[in-house]
Amino acid sequence: MRWFIIAIIVISIFSLIRIMMVKRRIRNLPKDIPDEQPSHKQDGNDITPRPEMPLPAQKRSAFPLGFILLILLIVFVFYNTWNSTRQKIEKRSYSEFIHQMESNQIKTAEFTERDIYYTDQNKVRYHTMMPFPNPMLVEELVERGVKVTTIPPARWGRVLEFLFPLILIMAFWFFFMRRMSGQNNKAFSFGKSKARLHEASKSSITFKDVAGVDEAKEELEEIVEFLKDPKKFQRLGGRIPRGVLLVGRPGTGKTLLAKAVSGEAGVPFFSISGSDFVEMFVGVGAARVRDLFEQAKKNSPCITFIDEIDAVGRHRGTGLGGGHDEREQTLNQLLVEMDGFEPNEAVIIIAATNRPDILDPALLRPGRFDRQVTVDLPDIKGRTEILKVHSVKVPLAEDVNLELIARGTPGFSGADLANIVNEAALIAARTNKKAIGMQDFEEAKDKLILGKEKRSRVIPEDDKRLTSYHEIGHVLASVFQDKTEPVHKVSIIPRGFAAGATHFLQTDKTGYSRSYLEQLMVELLGGRAAEEIVFGELTTGAGSDLERVTDIAKKMVCTWGMSERVGPMTVGKDQGEVFLGRELVSKDIYSNETAQMVDEEIRSFISAAHQRALDIMTQHRELLDIMATALFEAETLGTDEIFELILKHVDEEHKPLIETKYAKAKEMRFEHSSQDIEPTIEQQKETGE
Repeated sequence: MRWFIIAIIVISIFSLIRIMMVKRRIRNLPKDIPDEQPSHKQDGNDITPRPEMPLPAQKRSAFPLGFILLILLIVFVFYNTWNSTRQKIEKRSYSEFIHQMESNQIKTAEFTERDIYYTDQNKVRYHTMMPFPNPMLVEELVERGVKVTTIPPARWGRVLEFLFPLILIMAFWFFFMRRMSGQNNKAFSFGKSKARLHEASKSSITFKDVAGVDEAKEELEEIVEFLKDPKKFQRLGGRIPRGVLLVGRPGTGKTLLAKAVSGEAGVPFFSISGSDFVEMFVGVGAARVRDLFEQAKKNSPCITFIDEIDAVGRHRGTGLGGGHDEREQTLNQLLVEMDGFEPNEAVIIIAATNRPDILDPALLRPGRFDRQVTVDLPDIKGRTEILKVHSVKVPLAEDVNLELIARGTPGFSGADLANIVNEAALIAARTNKKAIGMQDFEEAKDKLILGKEKRSRVIPEDDKRLTSYHEIGHVLASVFQDKTEPVHKVSIIPRGFAAGATHFLQTDKTGYSRSYLEQLMVELLGGRAAEEIVFGELTTGAGSDLERVTDIAKKMVCTWGMSERVGPMTVGKDQGEVFLGRELVSKDIYSNETAQMVDEEIRSFISAAHQRALDIMTQHRELLDIMATALFEAETLGTDEIFELILKHVDEEHKPLIETKYAKAKEMRFEHSSQDIEPTIEQQKETGE
């Protein structure tokens, strides 16, 4: 009971402190509210932006619940104190009481139902209990001259002792349940939307902070401009798009674009994730959709952003079990709210997904998502702008060339580039540098792609020599072909699961010719060919190379129609990831003879590339040994070291080709000298363990 009372006191005190803080906060709120605000009409509906004003405080009773509980607690404590003080008497057994009575030592006696309180000649108070009712006891005490009184039973005291703790527990349970189901804490408000309202004045992200996605910015800037000046577009009968779907790979900046819209629009901005609609309780998803749009209508004009909408907008179907899917009910409610009988002209939905192929067609039709904006991977110009945005807050050394870094990172998303800048900053800080240099960016790139250096890892000399020949095989297979990319760097320092890697400079390409793909397969098979020529046996080092070669050859035959025997046709169809609502089993529309011919053509492409790689290694066997030895000793060779070593030992017949490749490498590196740090690159050829 003691700890229970202490806990109640602490909770009551905290409740009173919180109430006092809330009252003080309400008292300090500004009372002046602007009388007029600029407004404009849209289709006859007032879409005046609402001024930022504090919400009215909830009406509180004159006596808060915490205060009442504290008063009741004080009464209970005082009663227990008085009761315990009253009962501080010595206890005696009934036999001792009889003995004292027979010895005429009792002066007064008070009787209750079962208790006897008596005093002796020295006025010491005692207490005993009667084991059984004894009517003759009172008469005997009176005969002995004892002053006898009776105390009426205090039933209310016992009832209070029993009920008061129960009442306190129920009161506190009611108090906390009301708090948890209130406006600030929605733990039990399952049907309430989990959307977060962002104030435009507090958003620090604008379109200036978004780079590399100029086309997507233009689409969203038009939405923002419409909200600011709708008459500009309505004078010719146009209407604002009701929904914009941002489609792109992970890390391309879809969510960042939505945050920039929040900072530019100047209207209320709600954000919610698609998974927030899905709950274990039936009907909660649809209820949250209704509540979301109710909040949006109250704050219109506004923008609502739904991230990862594929979690709730997945293609409808019967599913594997054939039962009703709660997600379908949520999706149906979303469809109705976006384009149902009640128009939502001033509520714009912006959604983001990286899986547009699995969205329900009804969600993508005009009138719901009128625009689908593709947020693609940035090109070299976009990557440069992204690096500039993320490098503003970090100190850069004089040798840093952001364009050079951007040229060396094709295929990198905005999130990847931001991670490179962050890792470079951490690497520079680890070595106590005052600024980030190109060497730090190079190390950061290698760490993110391949993993951290494992210089402490002990590698047997035989394995190290095998890796040297394997990587030099890639290098020679590349430099002795005219359509492949120039070599950037080769290393046998283990990183992650790779024992070594060969990097190549590459431009942003949108299409590939058959001759380029054939030479690329030769380049990939160069490492395996070098192992065969030098060691006369096969190893597991070419596992990833064979996987890439097989994939290229398969696409050449089945997708790109580059086989004379198969012809210009597509064989088979890539189903992608299987999900509910679509067919689980693909239907092949070609015969067994065609399948056999496809296999033969794939094998033919790979065999031809393998033979060409063997011819290059055999023809330049002496150069292979020289370069492998140099790599074994240095562990890393840059562009200049590679081409200077080749030009020193190559025959006159192949010198023009090597010089052309070397000049192309210098051009892509913007004429940097050999002392400058090499740029990061896009394509790497790795060897497995």
